[in-house]
Amino acid sequence: MPEKEGVALSSPLLRQEGELLPRFVAYLELERRLSPYTVRNYQGDIHGLVQFLDGKAHPSLISVDRQLMRLYLAWLMDRKYARRSIARKLSALRAFYRFLVREKIVVTNPLAFLSSPRLGRRLPSFLTPSQVSDLLQAVDVSSLQGLRDRAIVELLYASGIRVSELASLDMDSVNLGSREIRVWGKGSRERLVLMGKPAAMALELYLREGRPKLLGKRKNDALFLNRFGGRVSERTVQTTLSRLAQKAGLEKAVHPHLLRHTFATHLLDGGADLRTVQELLGHVSLSSTQIYTHVTQTQARRVYLAAHPRAQKRRDETKE
Repeated sequence: MPEKEGVALSSPLLRQEGELLPRFVAYLELERRLSPYTVRNYQGDIHGLVQFLDGKAHPSLISVDRQLMRLYLAWLMDRKYARRSIARKLSALRAFYRFLVREKIVVTNPLAFLSSPRLGRRLPSFLTPSQVSDLLQAVDVSSLQGLRDRAIVELLYASGIRVSELASLDMDSVNLGSREIRVWGKGSRERLVLMGKPAAMALELYLREGRPKLLGKRKNDALFLNRFGGRVSERTVQTTLSRLAQKAGLEKAVHPHLLRHTFATHLLDGGADLRTVQELLGHVSLSSTQIYTHVTQTQARRVYLAAHPRAQKRRDETKE
């Protein structure tokens, strides 16, 4: 990642950013209900445009036009930013300028007809069932935090929910009797997700023996608590999974979204239909879910080539 260049505190553009950005952040948090992590990324991407514009003749966020945006795109490419990073930055800026149009601060969105770099389709990675088992076995359930961590890993894998959704769960979000979880996803969309018996048992044990002691005499409706009795953070979940993966001897980096990928892939491998997986994941578009079919097809091909006698023979012949 290229180093960030400093922006002078006296910059008029930075002062303007200080006026516009809080309004945009409030919109992202209150209306779109985006996670704190996503909001921070949006802020960083807007600040990146500020860096580019600072020092230019009459710099102004509200006077940016399509031509200047093309120059910014070329600037990013010259600085060797990855295509995926550039696409994310442009997506954030599109949202920012759509907001400014809505608020009648600008007349048109300078990115309305500007295309993002074409991205190669990257298949999501996932864990095998045995790797998931190794990850779970790495949890030390003799501690209060271990009881919580076991429930977190089981729930992420069993339900496929996002880490932001997991961290925002409250006590009344979960019904252990029906093994259902009410989740507020992206765009403030509510959905019901399911969990199997192992996840329900791990959660029940945490609620009975772990959470009350973590909570102490404090009051908190959050389902998952940190060691101080506060709501567990997304960062804590991420570092916990990374630590468990290292302890389990897993070679790939394990993060919450990897368990979401694993959930979807294993469901499709088990015969679930695409529409059901889409609903459980909370995808608005079916195309977002369809990428997992490519993963399962790739996995099926590997299994076929390894298991079918004629396929093995043909593969051996091609090596000769």
